[in-house]
Amino acid sequence: MPPDTSLAGLPAAADAATAADDFLASLANERHYSPHTVAAYRRDLEAFFGFAQGHLGAPLGLADAEALAVSDFRSYLSQRRRDGISSASLGRALSALRSFFRYLEKNDLASNQAIRLVKRPKVPHAVPKPLSTEAAMASLDTVETLDIAPWVAARDTAILTLLYGCGLRISEALGLQRGNAPLCDAMRIVGKGKKERVVPVLPIVADAVDAYVALCPFELPADGPLFIGVRGKRLNAGVVQRQMRHVRMALGLPDTATPHALRHSFATHLLSSGGDLRSIQELLGHASLSTTQRYTEVDTDQLQRVYRAAHPRAKAG
Repeated sequence: MPPDTSLAGLPAAADAATAADDFLASLANERHYSPHTVAAYRRDLEAFFGFAQGHLGAPLGLADAEALAVSDFRSYLSQRRRDGISSASLGRALSALRSFFRYLEKNDLASNQAIRLVKRPKVPHAVPKPLSTEAAMASLDTVETLDIAPWVAARDTAILTLLYGCGLRISEALGLQRGNAPLCDAMRIVGKGKKERVVPVLPIVADAVDAYVALCPFELPADGPLFIGVRGKRLNAGVVQRQMRHVRMALGLPDTATPHALRHSFATHLLSSGGDLRSIQELLGHASLSTTQRYTEVDTDQLQRVYRAAHPRAKAG
């Protein structure tokens, strides 16, 4: 079922409901947010307006929105917390609310400085779970043994090899066009936020893609998708995730062994081999180095070995 992005029926006074409708429409039409993101913002506004109606004893209007204090916003977040939503979802709800109030201020509808003073809830950073080098390589090999057509096996092997060999996101791999292949020594990737980066391509990665193209029974126009499904359309990420589940079961790997874990593994294995965080940050396309630091997981003994091998003072001592 598609997400609910309809703009009717928000539980607020007419002026605030109209402003919220216009805000949601601007997310879809001007900022080109996905339907799922617009639907999430809508749910967050519904929750806020519903809280405000009970909190104030009447539907929220723009004048009411302008008069809200920090304590009012904190009460809203506390209620959402009691409703059982996670810290991450609570942070998203606050972000949605801040975006809405920025929209109100930008369009001279209402201004409220208190929303800026509300602290974002702390979200514990989950440590990524990369695969071991052996498990990552076994995953690539195991795809070929699944009970699927040879060209499909070659396709899935090529995709997983791109994730592990180049550190691509699934969306980046599936976004490649036929004209990108055969792959050269490096390729230009457009990632999140339209951020471009150049990623080196290992021969094993290029060979895996070539093998898939040679076996694919469909015509692949240069301006069409490189990776397609069994009906000839651009491949869906869910198919790759399902195939990785089969691989996981075949190898007895934990649930954390996902396609995205291969990207984590790419970063972690580079770092454990002596790669520096700045270079890995560029390869992954992260805007922040702190994101890359959370993305990599290397045991202390391995870090000590890299330090002793690479650091001038360690060598001197």
